[in-house]
Amino acid sequence: MKQPEIIIYSKDYCPYCMRAKMLLESRKLTYTEIDITTDTTLQEEMIKKANGQKTVPQIFIGKSHVGGFDDLKEMHDSGKLDKILKS
Repeated sequence: MKQPEIIIYSKDYCPYCMRAKMLLESRKLTYTEIDITTDTTLQEEMIKKANGQKTVPQIFIGKSHVGGFDDLKEMHDSGKLDKILKS
């Protein structure tokens, strides 16, 4: 079964972005990273998609907005990440 698309909006100096990417990589999941460090257009795109959230990372799996690293980690620890990956 094909993995749903995973998108991470990040900034190059963000430790939580690095931790989110490491978690996904440890699960052998592929993702697309969108670096918004200096691009205000991409920053605005992320804020709109994330319902006003301005912090990074903002993580999307398929059509679902996961949130930030803490949200991703909680989903991973609780088993919800596996469920969303299979849907």
